[in-house]
Amino acid sequence: MKILAAYCTVILIWSTTPLAIKWSGEGPGFLLGVTARMVIGLLCVLLLLLAKRQRLPWQRRALACYLAVGVHLYGSMLAVYWGAQWIPSGWVAVIFGLTPLLTAILSRLWLRGYRSSSQQWLAYGGGLAGLAILFGSAPDHGPNALCGMLGVLLSALLQALSAVWIKRLEAGIAPLCQLGGGLLLAVPAYLATWAWFDGIWPPPLLPVPALASIVYLGVVATTIGFPLYYYVLNHLAATRVSLITLVTPVSALYLGNWINGEPLTARIAGGTACILLSLLVHEFARRAD
Repeated sequence: MKILAAYCTVILIWSTTPLAIKWSGEGPGFLLGVTARMVIGLLCVLLLLLAKRQRLPWQRRALACYLAVGVHLYGSMLAVYWGAQWIPSGWVAVIFGLTPLLTAILSRLWLRGYRSSSQQWLAYGGGLAGLAILFGSAPDHGPNALCGMLGVLLSALLQALSAVWIKRLEAGIAPLCQLGGGLLLAVPAYLATWAWFDGIWPPPLLPVPALASIVYLGVVATTIGFPLYYYVLNHLAATRVSLITLVTPVSALYLGNWINGEPLTARIAGGTACILLSLLVHEFARRAD
């Protein structure tokens, strides 16, 4: 039951995260938005570690695990914040729907004993077809929409790489410690990136949606969502965990359309349906093996 509850909570948080990411960058800019989120998250995690009297392990395998988590927290998150500037928030979740397919491909290359059936390869092709449909609609959403989609696709790839790397290491580190170690690497990188490319302090009064989104992402999505994600990842296969993205594209699309007035065209719905169908084919093929 604990794993199921954690799994459902991650789905809920990930369904709301794309819209919060979109809002957090409107006003202060995406770099300050993601940097502030990670700083808040690090402070909350350190307080939790102190309250629970947990210490971060510093063995070689633990450091490698923190580096793998850092790929997710810095590389993947920076890419998705950059890309989310130019595309609807629901698209972020849709493109992240490819994460199970990317995870499976990387697992085949990197994890011992992992094989892909012909049905799974069919699913990979279907996912690419759905992505191609979305890419075809990019010109309808401005000249930078294609860049936004590529940024989110890179983010999904880095998240899949991080998940497979963590599973390969099997370091046996508590989820909160994984997050704390990863944030200790990611936050200095974020601060340096913000200082180099931006370095401009925001006005004293940020737009309410931006401020609320930054706090929500830092306190809830980072401090609660990521440890739950790593907790589930420690107990389930990486491909099974990535199937969370089977649900979040639909919920995020409807949230963006309902709350933020984002378009939901036939082409967007078709590309989304193609990706979700590919995920279903992949899951049934995996269970059949």
